[in-house]
Amino acid sequence: MAEGDQKKAVKKKHGSRNPVLARGIGRYSRSAMYARRAMYKRKTRTTETKVRGALSCICRTCDKFTEKKNKVKPPATIIKTVGGDKNGGTRVVKRRKMPRYYPTEDVPRKLKSHGKKPFCQHKRKLRATITPGTVLVLLTGRHRGKRVVFLKQLSSGLLLVTGPLALNRVPLRRAHQKFVIATATKVDISGMKIPKTLSDAYFKKKRLRRPRHQEGEIFDTEKEKYQLTEQRKEDQKAVDAQLLPLIKKVPQLKGYLRSSFCLSNGVYPHKLVF
Repeated sequence: MAEGDQKKAVKKKHGSRNPVLARGIGRYSRSAMYARRAMYKRKTRTTETKVRGALSCICRTCDKFTEKKNKVKPPATIIKTVGGDKNGGTRVVKRRKMPRYYPTEDVPRKLKSHGKKPFCQHKRKLRATITPGTVLVLLTGRHRGKRVVFLKQLSSGLLLVTGPLALNRVPLRRAHQKFVIATATKVDISGMKIPKTLSDAYFKKKRLRRPRHQEGEIFDTEKEKYQLTEQRKEDQKAVDAQLLPLIKKVPQLKGYLRSSFCLSNGVYPHKLVF
C-alpha cells in the first residue's frame, strides 16, 4: 500500500477557548468568555448534600422545603377593648407609639461605637526605650534636632520634656513619642520632685481675644499677644535648678545636650547607634 493511501489520523490537541497572551492575561475578557462558552444557556444547579437529600425524601409530601424554622415576628398592632356603646367595642392600637413632636433642627447625637472606648479611656503605652531621665532627640517642631531630657508621661500619653532651658533654650513642653529618637544616654532623676501642676491642662493654649472696633479706633487696635505667666517661669526655674546639678555629674553630657542632631553627607540614619 502506498504511503499516501493510509494516513494516520492526527488528533487535534484540546486548547483553551481563551488563548493566553501573557502570563495571567487572556485574549478575551470575562464577559466575552461568558458569551463564547454559552453560559447563558446553562442552568446553574447547586450540589445536593446528603442531609438535604434525606430531608427532601422525608418531606416529599410538603409543598415547600424548609430547613430552618422562621422566627415568628410579633404583630405590630394589638386589638384592645374599648368601653362605651357607640365606640365599636374594639380598637387597633400600635405596640410602638410614634413620637408626638419632632425637633425643628437636626440635633447631633453621639453614635454608639460598639464597645470602642473614647480616647480619654485608652491605655497609655510607653516605648521600652523611653524611661525617666532618657535623653531624646526631637524630630518635629521649632526645636527639632535638639536633645532634651524626658521627665514623665502625661495622662494624654504625651511626653513631658525639657532642655533644660539654660543649656539649649528648650523649655518645659510636650512631645509625642512617635516623633522622638530615644538614645542610650540617661540621667538619674529619681531624686527630682516634678511639680504636680505640670499636666495637659497646664499646657493648653488659651484663646486670644479679638479686638473690637470702636469709634475712632478702627486702625489703632492691636491683637492680644501671648505672654508667659509668672507660674510658668517659676516652674521652669524649679525644674532646671534640680536638673542642672545632675547633668554636671555626668562627664561631657553638658556639651552633648547643647549640640543639635543633624545628618551630614554619607551618614545613614539606619546605621547609627543612638
